[in-house]
Amino acid sequence: MAKRKKSDENKPLSADELLANTHIADAGEILDQHITDTLEINYMPYAMSVILSRAIPEIDGLKPSHRKLLYTMYKMNLLNGARTKSANIVGQTMRLNPHGDASIYETMVRLSRGNEALLNPFVDSKGNFGKAYSRDMSYAASRYTEAKLEPICNELFRDIDKDTVDFADNYDSTTKEPVLLPVTFPSILANVSLGIAVGMASSICSFNLKELCETTIELIKNQEHNIIDSMPAPDFVGGGIIIYDRARMEETYRTGRGSIKVRAKYKYDKSANCIDIFEIPPTTTAEAIIDKIVERVKAGSLKEISDIRDETDKKGLKITIDLKRGIDADKLMQKLYRTTPLEDSFSCNFNVLINGNPKVLGVKELLIEWIKFRGKCVFRRVSYDLKKAKDRLHLLKGLEKILLDIDKAIAIIRNTEEESEVIPNLMVGFGIDEIQAEYVAEIKLRHLNREYILKRLKDIENLEKSIEDMQAILQSKAKIRKIIIEELEQVIKKYSAERKTEIYEPDEGEGEEEEEKAPDYPVTLFFTKEGYFKKITPLSLRMSGEHKLKENDFITRTIETSNNKELLFFSDKCQVYKAKADDFADTKTSVLGDYIPSKLGMDEGENAIYVCVLEKEPKGFIMFFFENGKTAKVSLASYVTKTNRKKLIKAYSDKSPLAGIIALDEDKDLVIETMGGRCLLFNTSSISLKAMKDTQGVMCITLKKNNKISLVREYKEGEFVKPSRYRSKSLPSAGALLSTDDISLKTNMTLEGFDG
Repeated sequence: MAKRKKSDENKPLSADELLANTHIADAGEILDQHITDTLEINYMPYAMSVILSRAIPEIDGLKPSHRKLLYTMYKMNLLNGARTKSANIVGQTMRLNPHGDASIYETMVRLSRGNEALLNPFVDSKGNFGKAYSRDMSYAASRYTEAKLEPICNELFRDIDKDTVDFADNYDSTTKEPVLLPVTFPSILANVSLGIAVGMASSICSFNLKELCETTIELIKNQEHNIIDSMPAPDFVGGGIIIYDRARMEETYRTGRGSIKVRAKYKYDKSANCIDIFEIPPTTTAEAIIDKIVERVKAGSLKEISDIRDETDKKGLKITIDLKRGIDADKLMQKLYRTTPLEDSFSCNFNVLINGNPKVLGVKELLIEWIKFRGKCVFRRVSYDLKKAKDRLHLLKGLEKILLDIDKAIAIIRNTEEESEVIPNLMVGFGIDEIQAEYVAEIKLRHLNREYILKRLKDIENLEKSIEDMQAILQSKAKIRKIIIEELEQVIKKYSAERKTEIYEPDEGEGEEEEEKAPDYPVTLFFTKEGYFKKITPLSLRMSGEHKLKENDFITRTIETSNNKELLFFSDKCQVYKAKADDFADTKTSVLGDYIPSKLGMDEGENAIYVCVLEKEPKGFIMFFFENGKTAKVSLASYVTKTNRKKLIKAYSDKSPLAGIIALDEDKDLVIETMGGRCLLFNTSSISLKAMKDTQGVMCITLKKNNKISLVREYKEGEFVKPSRYRSKSLPSAGALLSTDDISLKTNMTLEGFDG
C-alpha cells in the first residue's frame, strides 16, 4: 500500500490512489475458464441453496422459512399465550430469517387458518389474511392483523427441549434454531406443500389427518399393510370432488408421481334458476373460473348462461351462474367441467429432503421414513429423560447416606471453620462425591424432618423403577413403536376432523361425457376475400336480397352444409383455425358477417384466406398450389386431432408463397393459369396424396423466370374448344397458351355470365 505525506492525510484519495490501494483477486481481468468450472463455482452453490434451504420440504413437513417462523412464535410463548400483532412476529422472525419482512409475512399468511390454504393450519389468525381460493382478495398489512399458534402446534414442539432434534446456529451465530421439529404425526402428508427449486420441484397433496394417522398406525403394526385401504385418496381444504380411479391412485401412491382430478361442488337453486358453486379445485381461483366462463360465453360456446357473478362473503366461497330458461343445470355443469377450471388436476411429485438428499418417494415409503425419524426422536427423548433420572438418582443416593446420620452431618458442618472445607469434609465423612455433597449442603434446615426424609427415600424407589422402564424402552424397538402409536392415537382424539373432499368413483364404462351436440339443420356458408363469414339458413336466404359487402370485397366460397359441422379456416401465416358452424350466429345477407381474424383470435397481421368443412371421418383432400409451380395434395384427415385444439401450426408449406387452395371430395380436373397466360389442365389423381400437412409438394407446372401461378380453379366442361391442347401425358408440364378459338369462346361465355 502506497504511503502518503502527512500534509495530504486529510485529503480524499484520487481515483488512481484508490485503485492502487484496492486489492481484489482477479479484479478487472478476463479469465480463461471452462464453462463447467463457472457453473460449478458460481451456479452450483446457488442451486444447492435453493434445493436444501428454500423450496423442498423435509421429513417434518416444513421448509426452513416455515420452521423459522413457527419456532420464533413458540419462543414468543404464542402457543399458550394471547395473540400478538403480526408485525411483532415478523420482526422477531428476522433474527432467524433475514430475507425480508414481506416474505416472512407471506409465509405466515399461508400457514394461517384465515387464508384457508392448509387442511391443518398452524397459525391462529385474527383479521384479514386473504383467501387461497381468491386471486384478488389481498391480505391486510401485518400491523393490522394478529396471530398465535394453533393448538395442533403442541404436536410440532412436543419435547423439543429434551434433545429430540439437533439445533444449529442462526445466520449470524447469535442464537440457535432447530434443524427439524419433532412432530408427533406425519405432517409431511397432512398439508399441501408446493415448491420450485433449481432443476427439480415438489408438489405434495394433503390427506385427512384421521386417515393419515390410522394408516401410519397400521403400517407400524404391519409393513405389508395396503395403505390405500385405510387412506383411499387425498383430502383438500377447499373440498371438491375427487374423480377416483383406484388403479391410477395406487400408481401415484407407489411412485410418488401422478395427477388427481378434482372437480367443483355445486347446487341448483330452482327458484332462482341459478347454479351456486361453493367448493372448487385447489389448483385454481374463483376469478380464474369466472374469467374462463366469461371468455367462453363471449366466444359463443356457452349460450346457456345469462350472467355470472362472485358472491363470496364471510360465509365462504360462492360463484353464482344464472341460467337461461329451460336449461338443464346438470348437463351444463358437465360441459363446464370439460371446458373450464371447474375440473382440474393436482399434479403430485412427492419430492422430500431425506437426510439432506432430495428423493421422490411413494406414500408408503414416505410414511416409513417418517416412522424412522419419529423413532429417533422418541429414542433421544427417552435417553434425555434417562440421563436426567440417573443424575437425580445419584443425588438422592448421596442424600440417603446423609439421612442415615443427620446429626453427624450437622456436626461436620458446625465444626468446619472455613466454608470452602464444608464440601470436602462431607465427602470424607460419608463417602460421597462432590456433586452429592454440594446437593446435601444446599438442603434447607426446614427439610431436615422425618416427612422430607421419607419422601426422598420414596423418590429413590420410583426413580429406580422409572430408570429400569426407560432402559427397557431403549433396548426395544417394539416399545418405541408402541409409544409412537400412543402419540398418534392422541392426535386422532384431539385434532381429527371429517373428510372435506368427496370421493366419486365413476361406474365402469361411464368414461367422459360426450360433448353436447350442436343443433343440426341446413345452412349456407359464405366467405369473402377480405375474411368475412356469414351463416344463413335456407329460409332466410330465400327471403333476402343482395349480400352486403365491403367496398371491393367479393364472395370467394359458398358452401351448403349443416350447422353441426366443423370448419377449417386457413390463414396466410401457414396456420389453420378450427371452429364449428354452430359457433357463428345465424344471420342475413344484409349484414357484413363475422370478421374471422377477430372472431377466432388470429395473430396480429394474420388474415383468413380459405374455409372448408371437416367431416368427422374425412374422405376428401385439400390441394395447395404455390407460386413456384409446386402442388401439395394433403388428406383432410391430417387436420383431425384427438384433443379439442383450436389452432394448428404448419398447416401447409411456407417454402413458397401460396397461390391457391382447393378442397375436394374426390379427384377432379383443375385448371392452373400463370401470369404469362399459359393454362394447364390436369386431373388431381396424377398427384400423390401426402399425410404431412407442411409437405413442399411436387412440381406440377414448369415456369419461366419471373413467372408464377396466378389462379387455380375447377375445370368446367365446355370452356375449352380442344381440352387436349392443355393436357399433358405427364407432370410437370409447361401447359399451353390460349388458342384464338378459346379466347373467343371465353369472351362470349363471360358476356353471357359464365363464370370462367
